[in-house]
Amino acid sequence: MELRDFIVTPLVILVVFAIGYKVRSWVTDGLTRRYFFPALALKIFGALALGVLYQFYYKGGDTINFHTNGSRFIWEAFLDSPIVGLKLLFSQGELAGDTFEYSSKIIFYLEPSSFFVVRVAAIFDLLTFSSYAGTAVLFAALSFSGMWALFMTFYLQAPHQHKWIALATLFIPSVVFWGSGIMKDTITLSALGFLTFTVYSIFINRNYSIKSFILMVLCIWIIFIVKKYILLCFLPAALLWVYSSRLQRVRSIVLKILIVPVVLIMLVLSAYYAVILVGKDDPRYSLDKIAETAQITAYDIGFYTGKDAGSGYDLGELDGTFEGMISLLPQAINVSLFRPYVWEVRNPLMILSALESLMLLGMTIYMFFRFRIRALKAILQPPVLFCLVFSLTFAFAVGVSTFNFGTLARYKIPLLPFYVLAITFILDYVNKDKKLDELERTE
Repeated sequence: MELRDFIVTPLVILVVFAIGYKVRSWVTDGLTRRYFFPALALKIFGALALGVLYQFYYKGGDTINFHTNGSRFIWEAFLDSPIVGLKLLFSQGELAGDTFEYSSKIIFYLEPSSFFVVRVAAIFDLLTFSSYAGTAVLFAALSFSGMWALFMTFYLQAPHQHKWIALATLFIPSVVFWGSGIMKDTITLSALGFLTFTVYSIFINRNYSIKSFILMVLCIWIIFIVKKYILLCFLPAALLWVYSSRLQRVRSIVLKILIVPVVLIMLVLSAYYAVILVGKDDPRYSLDKIAETAQITAYDIGFYTGKDAGSGYDLGELDGTFEGMISLLPQAINVSLFRPYVWEVRNPLMILSALESLMLLGMTIYMFFRFRIRALKAILQPPVLFCLVFSLTFAFAVGVSTFNFGTLARYKIPLLPFYVLAITFILDYVNKDKKLDELERTE
């Protein structure tokens, strides 16, 4: 913390709340207005708390390096020469010329995904005089805007479930904490929220607009640059959402039976080529290399670079083959959703993750053992299919490639809102189904 943080940050917070007050009337109604400022305030608190944790507990880390050893140098370049600052901001990794004095000091300069975060932080630094806390508040506002878009996506489909939808998208503690500061996760979480909103708006609600299409493409590009494995999980799930929603509108049972095989073939082909397209520019994420990438990442995080981030875990041997990776699917999904168990807690930071995992486990057990057949029927509903396919594939992806509870707590935050949303919609459909049965009996 520096003196500028204590001067600038309160002003930035006031400006953010003032803008929020103006925007709130455009994006809320009588039911959703109550959630707007509490969710925004919680995001800001999470961003500041994350900075305190990394500075005083970890004594450094990515969020500090993104700013102090990253965007701060671009800000200094702007002070010395706006032209040099712009060159740095839009550079493609050049280490020569008049930018070398600054670029040589930026830790993540040659890592495109990390340097993207530095660029965003540098833009915010121009508004906050390179105050870490002030820039973190703007990251929190960015994250909040994306999560509010996610909230509205599902609120529009089930307004009567606004409390549970708000809990899932705006108030999960670990998502608030790990997804609000100067981190990759903040940017991708925001982009994921807007991407979900635009997919729903364009392809399901059929609200075609150039603005929505541009926003969708921008979000895909951002996620592709920063964490493309999110796209590998999202695109197949989104395609399933779109196809199943279109199929649901078909009234004739006979026509549905005839269409289903065609839809399944189109879905498989679309998902396959979407995954191929995402991995085209990065061999690590191609289908023939993804298992090897998972193996390298898991062992690196679990036993080397991430060994101090929290307690490690072991799902079994990763041999670098696709078959070997798939064999660990149940364990990987389980570790992402339901672990660490309370007896696996090794430090205070794991308590939050363990309590959330315990709640998810309890909700899942209650849902399937209490409602059984009705719950299984509800899974076939398009929003549930989308949320479950994305959350479970993402759970598998991060669970099999992390091997460290501390790192996993941060990596898995994109799946948590969607998994809780899936449970919310399943219970909603079950209750509707039960009411219909009761009506039929009374008749």
